[in-house]
Amino acid sequence: MKKYIIIVAGGKGLRMGTDLPKQFMLLAGRPVLMHTLYNFHTCLPDACIILVLPLAHQEYWRGLCRDFSFDVPHIIADGGETRFHSVRNGLAMVDYDVDSLVAVHDGVRPFVSHDVIKRCFNLAAQGKAVVPVTDVIETLRRIEGVNGNSVTVPRNFYKLVQTPQVFPVSMLKKAYEQAFIPDFTDDASVVESMGYQVTLAEGNRENIKLTTPFDIMIAEKLVVKLMS
Repeated sequence: MKKYIIIVAGGKGLRMGTDLPKQFMLLAGRPVLMHTLYNFHTCLPDACIILVLPLAHQEYWRGLCRDFSFDVPHIIADGGETRFHSVRNGLAMVDYDVDSLVAVHDGVRPFVSHDVIKRCFNLAAQGKAVVPVTDVIETLRRIEGVNGNSVTVPRNFYKLVQTPQVFPVSMLKKAYEQAFIPDFTDDASVVESMGYQVTLAEGNRENIKLTTPFDIMIAEKLVVKLMS
């Protein structure tokens, strides 16, 4: 059974307040994206890693790989107009095989645990569409109407969604034959629209998406803890 990992890294870093895309920002001395690729390679060394990057960022990335002597094997696919189109471009480099599995992961989530990665792949090997999630620990309120009124909602009805989301290759390829609609916010939503049931797997709270300067501050603490 062949395993593929599509790592999507098309962010512009606007919420970071910097011109440097967040996937290229340094974390513990090397770019965030290198931490992510290395994490997957050490967990699943035989998997094929497909890195989806905007065309304008690809030569910069190759230069970083040379500068940091980064040698994790991977191939590069062109980023698209949206995340949906980027994943579709990555999928085009995946061989069709009913027994193969494919994961899609955010390039700026470098701290997913090996246990979570393996758990998701093991469930997907049973023919399931698998999404890692964590519990909501804060109280949630729902805005009702346009007047600003809100009500508390039971948090046990909700989960926080993470990546990698893992699927049989045949399932994900079929789902991505659809035309794009704005409701497709992640791969699970694309697959769900085809009538497939999504299976939830336990994620890890450290698996944060680095989006703001505060996230980078947390990441600096996490990387020290996880590397010690």
